[in-house]
Amino acid sequence: MLYRETGQFKTSYAADMAIFPIRQDRIALGALLIFAFVGVPALDAFQVWPFGGEYLIRAILIPFLILSLAAVGLNTLTGYCGQLSLGSGAFMAIGAYSAYKFGTGVRIPLEIFTIDIPPLPVFWCILLGGLMAAFVGILFGVPSLRIKGLYLAVATLAAQFFFDWLFIRVKWFTNYTSSGSVVAPDLTFFGLYVNKPIERYMLCLIFVTVFALMAKNLVRGNIGRQWMAIRDMDIAAELMGIRPLYAKLTAFAISSFMIGVAGALWAFIYLGAWEPLAFNIDRSFQILFMVIIGGLGSILGSFLGAAFILVLPILLDQVPHALGIAVSVETVSLLVFMVTGALICWLLIVEPHGFARLWSTGKEKLRFWPYPY
Repeated sequence: MLYRETGQFKTSYAADMAIFPIRQDRIALGALLIFAFVGVPALDAFQVWPFGGEYLIRAILIPFLILSLAAVGLNTLTGYCGQLSLGSGAFMAIGAYSAYKFGTGVRIPLEIFTIDIPPLPVFWCILLGGLMAAFVGILFGVPSLRIKGLYLAVATLAAQFFFDWLFIRVKWFTNYTSSGSVVAPDLTFFGLYVNKPIERYMLCLIFVTVFALMAKNLVRGNIGRQWMAIRDMDIAAELMGIRPLYAKLTAFAISSFMIGVAGALWAFIYLGAWEPLAFNIDRSFQILFMVIIGGLGSILGSFLGAAFILVLPILLDQVPHALGIAVSVETVSLLVFMVTGALICWLLIVEPHGFARLWSTGKEKLRFWPYPY
């Protein structure tokens, strides 16, 4: 019927181990990507949005894509490897400030000589920002070899507070600006100047698509199975021959790399100019809530959680105006917090495994439809 595997026979090992072995999943994903890559630019070109197109792209689509990438990065660490982290905001800041330094030129004065690195293209700045975040993530992942659970969360929380202090107090990271805020360099990618909202959206979409597919392949491979073995029972995994040092540190490195790239995209493409408070502990909790609500151990859940956390407050904020109710801005802001919190509590009570589990349950029901399940 709508979602049945009947008749979809696999004739090779590669077909059986495909990322999306069911035809309906491939069709749905293809349609979604076609709409994202072709439909959205077409709607923007013909200006047929149901409401302000530029606002939709700037305030919803671009931050949704970037925060989804950060949630995917955290999910590889927390959802698949079982290592709780509260330092996502810090790793985003590392990616943002590292990309900024590489984009404006790095000068490191030493006692004997001075190291000068000229400004690099923005594309390489973003990737190098992710690599710097991965390096720091490995350093802060070392305590995971001896501690876990809430104790590890406190260790990563220390990273958040440390880098909040570092980027505020050490003026070298902001090129000695008096205000502490910095401005991203011009977005030029391979000779093309990216300035329009739809161009920034397409750039984010390319990054997110590539990294999401990379994460999906990683968790299905050998390293992903090691992560899940460590998550389920680390002692049994070690007795089976899995090296906790390699598994945990690779999870921290890959997770921090993705979050660092997301931080560079957040600073360069979404904000344009920022200060250290843009990556405070609130950002870390926001990304963690996206992972928990969307579903631990699910790439799709990262996108669903990001959509819920980001889009729901915007919709709730617009409801009183759409109904013609005269409510002050302060009251609407408080109501948004109250309703959002209540919905999050209700969702976690009804389905603790998040939206990803609801999606999986819905597909199981479609398999047996119209028979009772």
